[in-house]
Amino acid sequence: MKISKYLISMFTLLLFISSAAFAQEKLTREQYTAQWDSLTIVKASLLQQDSVLQADIANLKSKNIQSYDDCIKELYAMVGATQADVDNFRNAVTELDGKISRKEGPRADRQKDLDALKANKISALPEFFDKVHNQMQAELDAWVSVEAAKEMNYTVVKGDCLWKIAKKPAYYGNGFAWPVIYKANRDEIKNPNLIYPKQIFKIPNLTEEEKAKYDKLKENYKPAPVK
Repeated sequence: MKISKYLISMFTLLLFISSAAFAQEKLTREQYTAQWDSLTIVKASLLQQDSVLQADIANLKSKNIQSYDDCIKELYAMVGATQADVDNFRNAVTELDGKISRKEGPRADRQKDLDALKANKISALPEFFDKVHNQMQAELDAWVSVEAAKEMNYTVVKGDCLWKIAKKPAYYGNGFAWPVIYKANRDEIKNPNLIYPKQIFKIPNLTEEEKAKYDKLKENYKPAPVK
């Protein structure tokens, strides 16, 4: 065994050092005998340790401990998954985690995607459980908090229209986004062409899809030529 060879090597090294010291220092016979007796005790101690280690090794072998690969296969079998299933699930988790981190909306769709991952038995595996059921959900919850914080109110003043409000840099900076304000305040606005001073409107945060939609309208808009 490797351990036995190591212990014997250690003892041999001690003997060599002792002999070298004897040759250099010209120890007396009594001093040499004392060192020899000391090394003999060390040898006995090392052999005893070797015996204990060999017994521990034999005991571990008798327990027939599973290999790591066998343990993983057993875990996968418990959730009814193959290696390919787990690999595909891992890729899906990585992809969705990236979308949540980048806030690729709408947020409701990302929640549906995450709920689907949670419903999969593979999510119960130690590799995925905390990530899917705790960390990613916490990221989504924080996303909602940020969106809610961005929602503002606006009090209408004389001369306002939904286009002018939406165009304000403090809100959307884009007049084409006025329908978002209209939809969010249907209880206050009966006719989008008629709003009145002192009305208070909610200015919701644009989703990524809405922002892209109205930005495209703004970019493609070409005013009528002046005659």
